[in-house]
Amino acid sequence: MKEKRANKLSCERARAFPIEKALAKLGYFPTNENEKEAWYLSPFRSETHASFKVSKTLNRWYDHGEGTGGNVIDLVCKISQCTVKEALEFLEQDSNSFFFQQQLSFNAPMEDKILINEIKELSHYALRGYLTSRYLLIITAKKFISEVHYSFKNKNYFSIGFENDSGGWELRNKYYKNCSSPKDITHIKNGNGKLIVTEGVFDLLSLLSYNEILEAEYDFLVLNSTAFVSKAIEIMKDYLQIDLYLDNDPNGRRTTQKLMGHSINCLDRSMLYEGFKDVNEWLIFNARKGLGQEARDVSLLPQRQTLFTPVGPLD
Repeated sequence: MKEKRANKLSCERARAFPIEKALAKLGYFPTNENEKEAWYLSPFRSETHASFKVSKTLNRWYDHGEGTGGNVIDLVCKISQCTVKEALEFLEQDSNSFFFQQQLSFNAPMEDKILINEIKELSHYALRGYLTSRYLLIITAKKFISEVHYSFKNKNYFSIGFENDSGGWELRNKYYKNCSSPKDITHIKNGNGKLIVTEGVFDLLSLLSYNEILEAEYDFLVLNSTAFVSKAIEIMKDYLQIDLYLDNDPNGRRTTQKLMGHSINCLDRSMLYEGFKDVNEWLIFNARKGLGQEARDVSLLPQRQTLFTPVGPLD
């Protein structure tokens, strides 16, 4: 009985967590807002006019496009496709600072919109060094990513940028991840009948750094968030073979099973990096161990001679 009551209290406490803050943590920012409400492009589909409303006074959300709404726990579960327990764990990461400074949080001005100031070819030594530390080939990465300078909360930043299909950016450097709205998938069309699906751009770059032949044989779909699984299902209909390289965590496995349930053409390739969270973690491990061709499962990736060096891949 005590355990059930503790869970109930935990849910009640979590429902007070500001939806705007949860959305920002998930990478979504308002296109328009005032003291009472904020409007967002829906996190559940591609759109050009905001139809997703958050009531700041009620701390509730409503998606006018779907006719659905709820509290912050409902929202995290829907976006992340996770259980209530996992949603509570997600919110708990910031809950202490929120509840301790709750009044300050409600009165603070909203300055969470990212402003893109400059987009250029990747050149900064710190960003190139970050890619090299992750054993990603710079010459390959530059085909897909850019150097992005932006402002956030009146401060200037620069990072690796990966553009999505709606013009938003996934932003990442050594110290943090962020994104500019609108958030969306990235579908890279090379004119092939086969498709590789990954969760993030570093997973894709890891595969291409390991085997550049893939670019000539596959189109690529980077989800940027597993919340876009419905979009992925629509895109997959045009392909005869879909190779899934999603994360080896509960969310990644759920997404893999959902995609495989919608197409008999899907192949789960996660055995390649079994025992690792994702493709990049597997790549780093093999590189640091000095493993090359002998580390590859020939049934999972086309053959190519690969050399890992102690200092990482060279440009």
